[in-house]
Amino acid sequence: MPSLGRLFTEVPELYDRVRPGYPDELFDDLARIAGLRAGSSVLEVGCGTGQATRSLAGRGYAITALEPGAEMAALARRRLAGLGDVTVETATFEQWDAGDARFETVVAASSWHWVDPAIGWAKARAVLGPGPDDAPDAPAGGWLAVLGHVVVRRPDETEAYAETADLCERFSPGNPDWGHPPLEDEVRATDDAWGQVSDPGSHFGPPVVRWYPTVQWFDGAGFAELLNSTSMYLKMPADVREPLLDAVAERIRTRLGDRVPRRYLTVLRIGRRAT
Repeated sequence: MPSLGRLFTEVPELYDRVRPGYPDELFDDLARIAGLRAGSSVLEVGCGTGQATRSLAGRGYAITALEPGAEMAALARRRLAGLGDVTVETATFEQWDAGDARFETVVAASSWHWVDPAIGWAKARAVLGPGPDDAPDAPAGGWLAVLGHVVVRRPDETEAYAETADLCERFSPGNPDWGHPPLEDEVRATDDAWGQVSDPGSHFGPPVVRWYPTVQWFDGAGFAELLNSTSMYLKMPADVREPLLDAVAERIRTRLGDRVPRRYLTVLRIGRRAT
């Protein structure tokens, strides 16, 4: 079976179509906290198909975007063509040669957990430098922004996983990835530093944390497509995954009115490079 990172690049068009984007308010906060303005230099780690990149490009930043998957990178180039000063390079962050390049901000949208922490934190710190408008006595350097989505549920609302958990267990019994999404209020109460990624040690200070509620609505076929774009399902053998997703789609059609929400708390964690 290919690595999980490779699995995503096998479904770039599907990924681009069904995965949630990032709200404008998040990029407003990112710009305000990091002091970004038109022309600011941004390095994006793991741009995927360019979902976050499009919002960054729309604000006029000078962007270097890294994406290790050739198919994902090719789609990102097509999606970003003509949107401004954006370069997409096919490379992992760990292997990429920054040379003398320095950036005001490093952004990782749903990708930082794929970066080797033994390399990533130190390298992010190394490629950051002070912005041209910083005062002479400003702290040295730049910001790292980690964006992501947490799937959540509300206690008074039908949640698709809860209504299909028996199917998941039937087709893939004992799978350690199964589990009900947490309640939205529980997640909002966990401003736990850098979240589920490793601790940056002395490379970055504590982050500012902001939450943004988002929701997608799906029919049964669309929800099955969404699941088919996630690592939990992509890593299953096809002879398990395909009948499971067919059964999930049928359950949503026949028992849930062919309409279910997938709720997220989108999160911005942004911390300044340590001096």
